[in-house]
Amino acid sequence: MIAALADVSLIGRAAMRGRIECHGLLMSGARGWEARVPHGMVRFSETPESLCDADLVIVAVKSAATAAAAKQIFDLAPRRALVVSFQNGMDNVSQLRSRLPYNVVLGAMVPFNVVQLPDGRLHRGTTGDIVVEDHPRWQPWLPIFRSAHLPLRVCSTFREIQWGKLIFNLNNAVNALSGKPLRTQLTDRGYRLVLAAVVEEALDALEVAGIQPAQLGDLPPERLPALLRLPNAEFAQQGGVMENIDARARSSMWEDLEAGRFTEVEELNGAVVRLALGQGREAPANAKLCALVHAAERGGERHIDARSLLDHLALHGPSLHA
Repeated sequence: MIAALADVSLIGRAAMRGRIECHGLLMSGARGWEARVPHGMVRFSETPESLCDADLVIVAVKSAATAAAAKQIFDLAPRRALVVSFQNGMDNVSQLRSRLPYNVVLGAMVPFNVVQLPDGRLHRGTTGDIVVEDHPRWQPWLPIFRSAHLPLRVCSTFREIQWGKLIFNLNNAVNALSGKPLRTQLTDRGYRLVLAAVVEEALDALEVAGIQPAQLGDLPPERLPALLRLPNAEFAQQGGVMENIDARARSSMWEDLEAGRFTEVEELNGAVVRLALGQGREAPANAKLCALVHAAERGGERHIDARSLLDHLALHGPSLHA
């Protein structure tokens, strides 16, 4: 636990405070790792006063709350504090830097999925190491994160890492609209055909923009659409594709819809739409997913089956179950 080597304070919503008071801070991983901190030992506040003596500030709010978080950090945190964005999307680091001119602000990419389970557990459902933007200020923190089972990999090509992560995050909207666990959703060829279409649009826009997204796993990003389009039997035979996804894992966008919160779809699929438009192109599948998620935020259609989702995106192709 980080708390064993550093004083940790959490700032969050009342709902999370209630979970911790009821269950303690219970964490687990896909490979059997588990840790519990009794609620009396967790420093948790709904207000930001603990920023006043912070040496490291981890920003993990949704992108829509970045500006508000930056104001609190500017007003309360010392200028010596290292500020790190552990957020999805492409623009949060630049937003924080523009609002925090006196602090060092760095980016971090979290490759794994975390789901909140009914027993109060925060469960890590997929694998991978956190990648952080290269800077000397990381040096004293590396052993602390490593001891907490969260090793940090320092990278000098962070923008490419961000785009590589965003490509995988394009599934968040598909998963949220399906209403299914990630493993179940990805075993359905229909949903994979949707995901292949939005990934292909992203890759096309990135190529025109001259950006090479980083390879985060065993598969180069440009090979992902072909893999997703494989018939179910062939897809199931691809070693490592599904084995690192816990059966309980879901996307954070699904959790947002379940909780009645606005999502980050504009920072994910919307980023592809904006990149394509900047190159004089379109990304209609990503644009349609944005519209469907926004409709779901307002109480519209959810738990959409694969055939219907393909019809929404006007994608017509091979058999879904071949």
